[in-house]
Amino acid sequence: MATLAAGPGTPEHRAPAQRAVAPNRRRPPSWILLALSLGVAIILAAPLVFLLIEARDSGWSTVWQLIWRPLTWTLLWNTIRLTVVVTVLCAIVGTLAAWCVECTDLPFRRVWAVLVVIPFAIPDFVVSFGWASLSTWVQGFRGAVLVMTLAVYPLVYLPVAAAFRSADPGQEEAARSLGLGRVQTFVRVTLRQARGAILGGSILVTLIILAEYGAFEILGYQTFTTEIFTELQSSFSVATASALSLVLVGIGIIVLGGEVLVQGRGRLVRTGAFAQRATRRHALGHFRIPVLLAFAALAALALGVPVGSSIYWMFARQGGAIAGASLASAGANTAAYSASAAVLTTAMALPVALYAVRYGGRIARLLERSTYLVLAMPGVVIALALSYFVERYAGGFGYQSATLLVVAYAILFFPLALVGVRASVAYAPVSLEEAARSLGSGRVAVFRRVTLPLVGPGLAAAFCLVFLAALTELTATLLLIPTGAQTLSTQFWAYEQNLSYGQAAPFALVIIAVAAVPSYVIARYFDRLPARVARSK
Repeated sequence: MATLAAGPGTPEHRAPAQRAVAPNRRRPPSWILLALSLGVAIILAAPLVFLLIEARDSGWSTVWQLIWRPLTWTLLWNTIRLTVVVTVLCAIVGTLAAWCVECTDLPFRRVWAVLVVIPFAIPDFVVSFGWASLSTWVQGFRGAVLVMTLAVYPLVYLPVAAAFRSADPGQEEAARSLGLGRVQTFVRVTLRQARGAILGGSILVTLIILAEYGAFEILGYQTFTTEIFTELQSSFSVATASALSLVLVGIGIIVLGGEVLVQGRGRLVRTGAFAQRATRRHALGHFRIPVLLAFAALAALALGVPVGSSIYWMFARQGGAIAGASLASAGANTAAYSASAAVLTTAMALPVALYAVRYGGRIARLLERSTYLVLAMPGVVIALALSYFVERYAGGFGYQSATLLVVAYAILFFPLALVGVRASVAYAPVSLEEAARSLGSGRVAVFRRVTLPLVGPGLAAAFCLVFLAALTELTATLLLIPTGAQTLSTQFWAYEQNLSYGQAAPFALVIIAVAAVPSYVIARYFDRLPARVARSK
């Protein structure tokens, strides 16, 4: 797992496959790819441009007064403490789970490998609904910590599992031969090899928590995102919402800047240049039963509670009934919007990934890293930005249309598409493209006959990532969905907010069932990345 394993732009597995994928430094940069990448970066910068325009129109002194309030410090404290605690817990849970599955003789390890990934398919607001609808204890800070940890720890598990599969067992053997014990070897060697993967997954967890809305709204926990949505929906204060959004963007820049400072540390390397040795699995011994119980508890908490509570409420049928869309119509709308967004976003990610990997350089790194900033922006800000530009420069054409909603999805989830596409591009042997060019094939022919087949798995993974994210998106959809239409998420939200849990439950179950398919494909894709790396040497 390349980009996801290392976070935004960190070359986690670059060393083992350097000969196969290193950019040809003698080639002049492709101006077509550069132009396309710049175009994508400009589109993704639209929300930030909107925030700066609003700040200018409101007056920077006014914006500063809106930021410098006691409420802002409360939101900052709530956001930072939750982000730190959840990120640390996800790093611990995801890393330990990955080590047990990949490096030990854990019974039924392939079954557990699937079960610990499936929670990634369950929307955060569905997880919070599952817990909050059953117990009032799951509220506020403790509820947010519990729900978000269970919902997003797979973002750490996936890259770390791939890192452990690609790690060099010879380094652990050397450490043991020098007298280090098992715990010391694990801390000083095993974790060090996977440090970049842990960091990358933790950064994604942090950015997702910054932009989360639905789960925190259900749990009654106030963050920047919930307050921004409240300011727009209740107070109609665009200036206040923009000021708070700028603070959130600033936090995102700090997070990405921190990743830059530690870039290149803790890379995975193998002592053997060609052979990829199989990792010797550690015997759990007396810890086998406790570890199995821990995995069972994790699956029960992350999967059993959301699914079980939805089934319970579906049969309980409590709560006032309200009119709404049918499962069929909401499901059809969701599939159409999500699939369209997945195609568009994957197409946008391809030139950026090709330019970043094939040519490199400061411009390529800057373009690539800038695209990850949208992960720290709430969907409501992106929706508001698109509405603003459509109203001001297009006379309102396309407002509340399916096209505008698809574009919003493409901006929101572009970094997720870039993860999958960049991973495949990084491990596609450049020599094959050069061989095709030497045989007289033009750029277009090489791209169509060689490049696309090589990066095809990454395109499929990117499609699934974006489809899964769009399937469960809530805030931007609430603002931009075409009049009279509903998606699974918006209809679930309408029922949940009306306390019609019995009517909301079937939509939650359908979301979980549909999202499980692309989630499984994603897990299988990243599971096979290391094997392709070995074959490409």
